[in-house]
Amino acid sequence: MSFKSAFTLALTTVLWLGGCATQALPTLPTPDGEEPAAVLDAREIERGRASWYGEPFHGRRTASGDVFNMNKLTAAHKTLPFGTRVRVRNLITGQDVVVRINDRGPFTKGRVIDLSRTAAEQIGLIRYGVAPVVVLRD
Repeated sequence: MSFKSAFTLALTTVLWLGGCATQALPTLPTPDGEEPAAVLDAREIERGRASWYGEPFHGRRTASGDVFNMNKLTAAHKTLPFGTRVRVRNLITGQDVVVRINDRGPFTKGRVIDLSRTAAEQIGLIRYGVAPVVVLRD
């Protein structure tokens, strides 16, 4: 195989694989019509991806000592003090929910908060599993 043929094959492969890269989640406007990236809120704690947890953990003890109830509005966060109430806004749906931090996590890279199943349902997270969110002081 000639150098030119090998180079063309390598370039084609790189471009083809680049086209297979994961797509970013859509960024839909928030209810007030602004783009999520442009929204500046003094209450903002952090942005990132949220996930949810439910059945396998229901009835088990959380890091705070509470019994986890997937039907309550609670969440796991890596550093916020237990008992802190925060508003979590799904940047895809624009919906938000107020939750109480009672556990530690999430333990998956790139995620900032794990919501209980009921909290996730209220902001439309169940449908996506993981979604971009903003965590706000309530």
